[in-house]
Amino acid sequence: MAKNVLGTELASCSTDPVTGFYRDGCCNTGAGDHGQHTVCAKVTDSFLEFSRRMGNDLSTPIPEYEFPGLSDGDQWCLCVLRWKEAYEAGVAPQVVLEATHMAALEFVDLEQLQQHAADADQGKA
Repeated sequence: MAKNVLGTELASCSTDPVTGFYRDGCCNTGAGDHGQHTVCAKVTDSFLEFSRRMGNDLSTPIPEYEFPGLSDGDQWCLCVLRWKEAYEAGVAPQVVLEATHMAALEFVDLEQLQQHAADADQGKA
């Protein structure tokens, strides 16, 4: 079983919309996941706009990649380096620690994630 940043079993991030590099609802990662989609975040409009400006439009659906497009409040497995960029820019979305893969700690500190900690939204995860 994969572990989260707290050292416990990795919880589901979201099944509505279905997230994760493997579209299994979890922020699992592996050799093929070059973006390290390990941070379970509750996206905000300000983060979505930031991501669009940085060249990654997360609001527009892309059906061929099973990507529904995100809206404010959706939980999604973000690339850890995009979350870190947003953190440094002051627009980092909240993080569901229980659903954030421990591999994220290779790029960000637990303290940074804890500063943006959120409770899992039971309606989304």
